[in-house]
Amino acid sequence: MTTTSLPLLKAQLNLEHDLDDTLLTHKLAVAEEWIGNFIGKPFAAHEAVPASLTEAALQLAAYWYVSREAATDMRLTAVPFGVLELIAPYRESVTGHVAA
Repeated sequence: MTTTSLPLLKAQLNLEHDLDDTLLTHKLAVAEEWIGNFIGKPFAAHEAVPASLTEAALQLAAYWYVSREAATDMRLTAVPFGVLELIAPYRESVTGHVAA
């Protein structure tokens, strides 16, 4: 189950068919999990998911839907431009300091 809606991702991709709904739902789930791992807090743990996190999930899922293979002759990045900037404010800081 994802927080980000499938119709919103399909609008992001300009898709009008239902042929890839299962794959798109999977891409959204992976994007939300990746973001949660990156920021150190589950994606859905926010009372109301901020628009910037939803946008980051849409961008990741859309990118991974279009660029399905990790190996290619072209230089690709794992995360599309702008995603890290969208999620950076929500990242948990880890300093290594343990309060006594």
